[in-house]
Amino acid sequence: MCTKHHYICSTKTRLPQDTKTHGIKRSNPGSGPGPAMVAMMVERWAGLGSAVATVLFLWSVVQKYVPPTFRLYLTVWAAKLAACFNPYLQITISEYGAERFQRSEFFLAVEAYLSDACARRARKLKAELGKDSKNLQVTVDDHEEVTDDFSGTTIWWYASKKQSKANVISLYPGQDERRFYRVVFHRRNRDLVVDSYLPFVLGEGRAVTVKNRQRRLFTNNASRNSNPYRSNSVWSHVPFEHPATFDTLAMHPDEKEAVVDELMAFQESKDYYAKVGKAWKRGYLLYGPPGTGKSTMIAAMANFLDYDVYDLELTAVKNNTELRKLFIETTGKSIIVIEDIDCSVDLTGKRRKDKKASGDKDSDGDDKPKLPMDPDKDDATKVTLSGLLNFIDGLWSACGGERIIIFTTNHKEKLDPALIRRGRMDKHIEMSYCRFEGFKRT
Repeated sequence: MCTKHHYICSTKTRLPQDTKTHGIKRSNPGSGPGPAMVAMMVERWAGLGSAVATVLFLWSVVQKYVPPTFRLYLTVWAAKLAACFNPYLQITISEYGAERFQRSEFFLAVEAYLSDACARRARKLKAELGKDSKNLQVTVDDHEEVTDDFSGTTIWWYASKKQSKANVISLYPGQDERRFYRVVFHRRNRDLVVDSYLPFVLGEGRAVTVKNRQRRLFTNNASRNSNPYRSNSVWSHVPFEHPATFDTLAMHPDEKEAVVDELMAFQESKDYYAKVGKAWKRGYLLYGPPGTGKSTMIAAMANFLDYDVYDLELTAVKNNTELRKLFIETTGKSIIVIEDIDCSVDLTGKRRKDKKASGDKDSDGDDKPKLPMDPDKDDATKVTLSGLLNFIDGLWSACGGERIIIFTTNHKEKLDPALIRRGRMDKHIEMSYCRFEGFKRT
């Protein structure tokens, strides 16, 4: 009896494994939800739809009957309430800064960083050959999301764009669009992102930009041809592809080695210039007869340092103010060149001429103003010696850093001593005719 009773109990414990129990057919888990589950889901969605409709109705009532001032307070407090339940923060990096004409350096660094580190994780990409790049750049396309990992923290990047709200008629297509990147992260990682991650992105982006950039040769545009609608039209550039190097430069080996050593020391002297309180720049005066390799020396310097070259034509500069604007628009890691400075403008011994002119006035004492003999004299450059000295060694020379300023001349003795003194032109290099040592391969 006990054995039979025990058998019945054991059978009852195995009943849930059977497919049929008391005539009730169990549903197969792979056959989908049953009617009761479907009804429950429909009921939940109906309740959610009713709640959304109620919220929309209340919002329309608020917009229609609530005063704008009070409605603004409601919006602010609603945003604060939502922020209490949203643990994520976001930072927006806009393409254009406050000036709205020049692209943000941080935006360009982020774009370069994402193209190098995170582009493989994106599904939508765009490829372009930048005007300042020698390699094809594949970047994250607009309205795309990528993730990045930094010190065990997940960070989200969103690329997007928006239309400008300014009522401006643009002559160039696409200028009314403003692109931006948005970085999203958890609030507990705020200090990590702001203090460590974003500076890391900036540094890595700059390194990628320098690696991919193509060196450029700039020239300043004439004042009368400058574009009033664009602030970056003061300089035009082409790729710099000069083949000259110090290995191919015909020069005395000892003099060549001294120049190379100075250039290497200059590149590594950022801390030294900051310590002594001087702008990170250096001046060179190249002088000698025509055809002795002054321009070739400049090209060899640019190729050795991997710097851009700004060829400044002083005769196209209207006045000192425009000269200052040109200097502000130059970048670091560059060589600023004024060739044949003794022929560019009348800066040679100007103060001595003024002293002589003051003692040779006409005896009749006629001080009436005279019209210029040349009808185009008013269009001539009005750059003064003091303006050029300010450009080299004044307050504005500290804008930026890592610049080399080079003057070339065929007649060193014609230049004003204040223009070429030590501290402005730190080293004078005589480019004379080649001697026997210069033809020897080093």
